[in-house]
Amino acid sequence: MAGIYIHIPFCKQKCTYCDFTSYPKRLNEAEAYIACLYKEIKLRSNELKQKSFDTIYFGGGTPSIIKPEYIAGAIKQLKNMYNIDVNSEITLELNPGTVDKEKIDIYKNCGINRFSIGLQSGQNYHLQRLNRIHNTQDFINVCNLLKGENISCDILIGLQDQTQEEINDTIDLAIKGNVSHISMYALKPEEGTPIFSNYLNGDLPSNDEVADFYETAVKYLDDKGFKRYEVSNFCKDNKYSKHNLNYWKRGEYIGFGIAACSFIDKKRFTNTRDFDDYLKCIISNRFPVVDNEEVTEDEAEFEYIMLALRTSFGIVLKEFESIFKTDFLKKYENIIKKQANYLEISENRVIIKPEYLFIQNNIIIEFLK
Repeated sequence: MAGIYIHIPFCKQKCTYCDFTSYPKRLNEAEAYIACLYKEIKLRSNELKQKSFDTIYFGGGTPSIIKPEYIAGAIKQLKNMYNIDVNSEITLELNPGTVDKEKIDIYKNCGINRFSIGLQSGQNYHLQRLNRIHNTQDFINVCNLLKGENISCDILIGLQDQTQEEINDTIDLAIKGNVSHISMYALKPEEGTPIFSNYLNGDLPSNDEVADFYETAVKYLDDKGFKRYEVSNFCKDNKYSKHNLNYWKRGEYIGFGIAACSFIDKKRFTNTRDFDDYLKCIISNRFPVVDNEEVTEDEAEFEYIMLALRTSFGIVLKEFESIFKTDFLKKYENIIKKQANYLEISENRVIIKPEYLFIQNNIIIEFLK
């Protein structure tokens, strides 16, 4: 089974930390974009008719800012042209300030069964600083409308003047909204974003402070029944993100829309980030691909190691040997010895010890060497 990602590049306004491909000033062109999106789905259908898909994920931007009928139309197009499993996980990212009961009813009726809410913070003054368009009450209102649904939410740590108590309060707010999944990300100030100036001025917490926030929050989440299954992802009752698990297991996926990435038949390719170029390509019956590369066996092996070690499942030794025809413990014996204090090795798998998961990049990079 493979996954499908659809990029909706519209939002009301840019958040101060946002480095994603989104266009706040082009929402009036949503109809033209969606028409091209439907056409791109059709253009790819012949080459993908042998594939089966069991996840669909609408990301952005803010997918919930456009007409819900556009989302429903994309799902209908996919189901008409692709082999979509009847039990597929279909996720929609939404901003609490952009939805109402009418929209949510349309989402439910067209098959969306998982909602990912951008909460980010449980404090309104942090939300205002981040240039978010919602407040904490909007979040609770949306959760009430989604009562009984599979809900995930995003939380940011490492904000300016943020305290551990505020992070815990944000988690409590998410729990009040009956979420079953929490993605907790450390803020990464990217060059070119407004928040980068805060980073340069030293207004953001240090890496060590953020690491402390993270470890304390992990324990707090665990006490509340949310188990970590990937560096930034926590769930209760095994409500994993099936779509993201496919990424971490190096499963295949196809992306539609501006800047969407794909990995199919050992090839990785990415669509253009240029809005006008995307429209021109699709109208001219051309794929809007700007980067296209075949993944080598060495690259695939490192990707497997890198992604697996980010998760609580780790490297499954028999699976690794089956895929790469080599014994992981023997091939990487010297590196494993060097990293022994950070790794937990059992008969079946190798994982990074939980207390070192937040600094996994420093451990994983050794395998690239």
